[in-house]
Formats: sequence, C-alpha cells, structure tokens
Amino acid sequence: MAKFVPVCQNTFKQVRLFHAYAAKNAEARTKTFSIYRWNPDKPETQPYMQDYEVDLNTCGPMILDALIKIKNEIDPSLTFRRSCREGICGSCAMNIGGTNTLACISKIDSNSKEKSKIYPLPHMYIIKDLVPDMNNFYEQYRSIQPWLQRTDGKKAGTQQYLQSVEDRKKLDGLYECILCACCSTSCPSYWWNSDKYLGPAVLMQAYRWIIDSRDTKTAERLNKLRNPFSVYRCHTIMNCTRTCPKGLNPGKAIAEIKKLLGGVIQKNEPGLNTTALHS
Repeated sequence: MAKFVPVCQNTFKQVRLFHAYAAKNAEARTKTFSIYRWNPDKPETQPYMQDYEVDLNTCGPMILDALIKIKNEIDPSLTFRRSCREGICGSCAMNIGGTNTLACISKIDSNSKEKSKIYPLPHMYIIKDLVPDMNNFYEQYRSIQPWLQRTDGKKAGTQQYLQSVEDRKKLDGLYECILCACCSTSCPSYWWNSDKYLGPAVLMQAYRWIIDSRDTKTAERLNKLRNPFSVYRCHTIMNCTRTCPKGLNPGKAIAEIKKLLGGVIQKNEPGLNTTALHS
C-alpha cells in the first residue's frame, strides 16, 4: 500500500509566490478599459469616459477583476456594485461592449489592441459611475406581490402545500431569475414606458407565481395586468432573451401571460391536492 505523504504546508504558498514572480517578470499585456464616469457631487461636470491601463498578467480573467484592480490600485473613486462574484446576486450588472450582462462572468477580451468599453445599465437614472438607481425596478417587482397566495384562508406555515413533479417543472426557467435587470434595460419598450410597463424581468416573475399550482389567486393576479401598459407594451423584440446572463427566456413568459389574459389557454388544475399533507 502506498504511503500517504502529507503536502508540505509551504507548498501552496510557494506556488502562489512562483505565479506572482512569473507574472511580474513576464512581458506586460496592457489593455485599455474605457469606463463611464459621473460624479453627483460635481453636477456641473458632464458624464465622460475615462481610460485605464491594466496589465492582464496581474489581473484575473473577468471584467469584474479588472474593475476591482482599477479601484484598488489605480483610482479608488471608481464606483460600482458587486457582491457574490459568482453570477448569482446580479449586483454587477452593467453594459459591457454594448451588451447588458454581469461583470463577474464576462471574460476580458484578450485582444490588447481593442478597448473594453463599460457603461452602466442603459436608460436608467445614474447614482454614480456604474451604479444605476434600481428603486423603480424593485417597486415594480413588489407590485406583483411575489409570494405564494391562497384563497383558503390558511395562514402560511400551518400546513404543507404539495406539488406534483410535472407542476414543479413548469417553474424551471422562471425561478432562476436573479433580478439583475439586464433584460428590462435592454428592452426599447421599457426605455420609453418604464413608469407603466413592468418590463421583462418583473413579468417573468409575475408568470412564475401565476403558473404555480400551489397559488390560488391566479384570477386576481391576471386582473392586475389587464391594462394597455403592464404587459401589452411588449412587442416581442426579444432583446430580453438574447441578453439574459442566466440563459432564461422572458419573452416566452410574457407570451404565456398574454395567452392567459386573452383566454387562449387556461391554467391547469393542480396535479396533486395541494393541501393533502397537514401538519
């Protein structure tokens, strides 16, 4: 039997030092990042693009790595949102190279001759630099009441609501939305009617609760959407689906809502008695 030999505690440190040394002594691979800047403390200053030179040998592979490096080592005044760095929280949504996406999962173009242009999400009020004001977006999300609702009068937590495997599958491709707003801010209809049109992200979440077999307030949810703007400003341009960093299809969800509103389809009865298992 082979004898187990513990790894020297200094091995990993030595590896890190080796890579740091190699990067330091390698030929620099400088890339320019052109970033949108605007400071609310200086309202007389118009928004502008500022260029930063970053050596890719000493930078991680993602756009967010470059932004963090710029903020830590070059310009601490640069402002942006970020959190998980795993494409889960949606905080670092911005426009990169003309596409709304997440900085943490967007790879840096290795072509050092081309600038990487980074803007905040389009057609939103800007708080500072790459930080958009998300208040209207979140208020719209709140308006659809994104939680399970029942007409049986039972208080949440008093009993378990069952769901068949088939009914559960209907939620796939809906619940994964991280509310990054990449899709809504890619939608021309949302650009011009964001005060009335709910936008693809919020409508996809509305459909997620409408179609849930455990929710019994489908009629009430649909009635709230029966107006010329909430849903019908969608013209199936499909920018939302093309730009979604999670690969979801908000356009399809909106089409299903339209079918339900028009009576073309009906919500099916639950595959299981949702309150069959009592506490």
